[in-house]
Amino acid sequence: MAFMKTFSKNHPVLIYYFLVFVISWGGILVLIGGPGNIPGTKEQAEKLFIPALLVMFSGPFVSGLLMNFLVDGKEGLRTFLSRLLQWRIKARWYAVAVLTGPLLVAAVLFMLSIFNKAFLPGIVTTKNALASLLFGLGWGLVGGGLLEETGWTGFAVPKLRRRHSLLSTGLIVGILWGIWHFMIAFWASRYLGGADSWIMFVAGFLAFYLLALPAYRVLLVWVYDRTGENLPIVMLMHAFLSASTLIFQPAAAGAVSLIWNSVLGIVLWIVVAVVAVKSRGRLLKKPLPEQTP
Repeated sequence: MAFMKTFSKNHPVLIYYFLVFVISWGGILVLIGGPGNIPGTKEQAEKLFIPALLVMFSGPFVSGLLMNFLVDGKEGLRTFLSRLLQWRIKARWYAVAVLTGPLLVAAVLFMLSIFNKAFLPGIVTTKNALASLLFGLGWGLVGGGLLEETGWTGFAVPKLRRRHSLLSTGLIVGILWGIWHFMIAFWASRYLGGADSWIMFVAGFLAFYLLALPAYRVLLVWVYDRTGENLPIVMLMHAFLSASTLIFQPAAAGAVSLIWNSVLGIVLWIVVAVVAVKSRGRLLKKPLPEQTP
């Protein structure tokens, strides 16, 4: 146990991500009966999709809590809890958190729908808009906001920011965040994308996970820095991106998925570029070295 604590303090982020992937990917493999069931059948994925999501979300959540304890003991857990309760912050940051994801996702889809109605947001075309809205908000707030960010921003981001710039931290966490989705996405691809558009669906989720998510993570880290390392705001900002992608996801898959995810990724990187210019190099500025007593 002493060795584990020492190793965890020397390589906290490495150990954290090792635990995340072991719990999330390993748990999904156990649930679906091994790698031979990837991609899963439509029937299997439909039956096990919600349990698989819960197993996946447990990775960053459990690993974040565990690593806070292993690195800093009970004080680490108390510090995390105190950060979780820091809801008092200027209203404009709540607006940024709640509106950024939905506005960008909706704007991209409505723009594309001018040329092809297949890009109309799902909330417009669905027969049960209320159920779609409640499901998206529920999974966004609980899964993306609370469970994921307990690990990503509750542990990994603060550790990386001690040594890396805002941009580097965002890219490291963002790329790994995207890759972390691969297991469930490949397994459920026939269920989510349809048998006739499997290759295009895979291309679409790769565009989202490796182009859009890293850009959005850079924005999340920027907001985290600008708000004095406020965890709840980042949780909300993540939650409303997750919710908006679920609520606005077009009914059509295949090429539609690839195009809108690619355009969303490009738009997000344009936003990152604007932030970089406006912040006058803040994205590239490395943190000050820690003071030693």
